[in-house]
Amino acid sequence: MRVLQVLPALESGGVERGTVEFAAELVKRGHESFVLSSGGSMASLLTRQGSHHITLPVHRKSPASFGQIRPVRQLLRDLQPDVVHVRSRMPAWITRLAWNGLPADERPALVSTFHGLYSVTPYSAIMAKAEHVIAVSNCVRDYVLRHYPVPPDRLSVIQRGVDTASFYGHTPNADWTRALYRDFPELEHKRLVLMPGRISRWKGQLLFLDAMAEMARKHRDLHGVIVGGVEPGKHRFLQELEVHRSELGLDDKVTFLGQRADMADLYSLATLVCHMSTKPEPFGRTVTEALAAGTPVVAFDRGGVAETLRACFPEGLVTPDHIREFADRAVALANAPRRHIELPERFRLEAQTEATLAVYRQLLEAKQAETA
Repeated sequence: MRVLQVLPALESGGVERGTVEFAAELVKRGHESFVLSSGGSMASLLTRQGSHHITLPVHRKSPASFGQIRPVRQLLRDLQPDVVHVRSRMPAWITRLAWNGLPADERPALVSTFHGLYSVTPYSAIMAKAEHVIAVSNCVRDYVLRHYPVPPDRLSVIQRGVDTASFYGHTPNADWTRALYRDFPELEHKRLVLMPGRISRWKGQLLFLDAMAEMARKHRDLHGVIVGGVEPGKHRFLQELEVHRSELGLDDKVTFLGQRADMADLYSLATLVCHMSTKPEPFGRTVTEALAAGTPVVAFDRGGVAETLRACFPEGLVTPDHIREFADRAVALANAPRRHIELPERFRLEAQTEATLAVYRQLLEAKQAETA
């Protein structure tokens, strides 16, 4: 099977990482894997794992991007993929219009994934116009059915899977640990409370600082660690976070690590992982990664994150936006004996891959039946 995935770029992010991981799984199973994007730091990893990357500027949310319709249509003619899987709105518009311009018998199967609870607009509606739609959680499925005319039989829930082998039983090596403590000596001999996620207001870093102020008053050995890169235009918010850290007296109790590529090591080293988004998340990849590493998670009870924790670690759920309750639960979990946390099969990368391939096969079989 020849599969083309389309997304805006291959920089850091959950969708990007998931695309690269899924591409690697396709290659392992003997399929031909192609990814179309504007490029980025993860493109080299993608190609090293056996996939092919095609670079076109399909990322800009601008009418000028429709100039890519003709090049993408020619790409579809030349590549002749069996399946095209779109993962974001502007690339979906370009791809769909390119796809429409092909003769019906030359069109590949067209699949989309709702990775988010997109605003209900004509722009977002393109994600519901694929031949089959995938939702990354039940809450996303319900959202799609509530706002878009998608027949239930054209909609599947396939949770974003974790490569558990990369996290379960992982132990940081001595060289990595020494390097971390050399660069951030304030972390040594502390119990780390990890807050992963890109620096963005809705990800909840301000609330995390408030919660750390509560925790630090009771347990001086707990140290907050905020991990995540700063998106373009968000540097002012990072400065706001640094000012708030100082106002709370947390300069020596919370560290910003920036963007990291060693999350398995950090999850393993951490005593606790926090998730504090201020609005419902469609899934919450950091939650399943942390649980796969055996690290407890505390999170607000809403969205796809709550759905995951109810299935895997319900004791980690707290009332949304209740900082005192969050801090108390975090301290309780940090002080509890660490135990094995079992991820249900549907949250594993192998299950996601097989379920997605089943959708592809179903569409291709239906197309073959139409032409028979």
